[in-house]
Amino acid sequence: MDWRQRSPQTMGDTKASLDIKEFPDSEVHQTRVLTLKEWQDKWVTGNTTFHQEKGNQLLKKHLETFLNGQSGLRVFFPLCGKAVEMKWFADLGHNVVGVEISELGIREFFKEQNLSYSEEQLAEIPGATVFKSSSGNISLYCCSIFDLPRANIGQFDRIWDRGALVAINPDDRKRYTDIILSLLRKGFRYLLAVLSYDPTKHAGPPFYVTDAEIRRLFGTKCSISCLEKVDAFEERHKHWGIDYIFEKLYLLTEK
Repeated sequence: MDWRQRSPQTMGDTKASLDIKEFPDSEVHQTRVLTLKEWQDKWVTGNTTFHQEKGNQLLKKHLETFLNGQSGLRVFFPLCGKAVEMKWFADLGHNVVGVEISELGIREFFKEQNLSYSEEQLAEIPGATVFKSSSGNISLYCCSIFDLPRANIGQFDRIWDRGALVAINPDDRKRYTDIILSLLRKGFRYLLAVLSYDPTKHAGPPFYVTDAEIRRLFGTKCSISCLEKVDAFEERHKHWGIDYIFEKLYLLTEK
């Protein structure tokens, strides 16, 4: 079956009727900080349960809405890891750019997708490297997203943000948002996936991001709609001390 035809499991009647409590921002994760070294260590130790080997089900379901029938798009993946969706978009003829702090994660992407690549040091960002597929339509920058603007990577038609905003330290969200907004080209479509759970029981990451926070961060420049909410609870989440978790998919467009 074509990957675009697989749909996520939506919430059953009992889950669908459950109102998710929104926790005030003041209560939630505001002092929690993860360093770049800690994120790199996750890759070294293989603690990357956030990686989805089969890709994101909600993206598959809403792909046509995201692409809107257009071809030859520039698609940005913030905090891309080794997301398999980067290969999907490249195979569809789009140009993919990602940023990731872990060189290991980037190398694993190219290896697992069986893609040859070149690498080049970035003069604009000391210590940073860009990895480019031999086909030329995938470029992955190994650096902090907060340094990325110095590389002058241009603007994008589409952004797929899954595991990015929710991984940013809460105090850095405004900085992150400013960068994301600066990368959006006229007529953009920005798909954002966040997670809803009881943040008093799990410290994150992934961090809890409220609907109100999304509207505060992006609402002045973007029209925001929630496309879908699905039950994302898995056995591993029990170890977080939570008993529910929902994935919410937002579409942000030009206001």
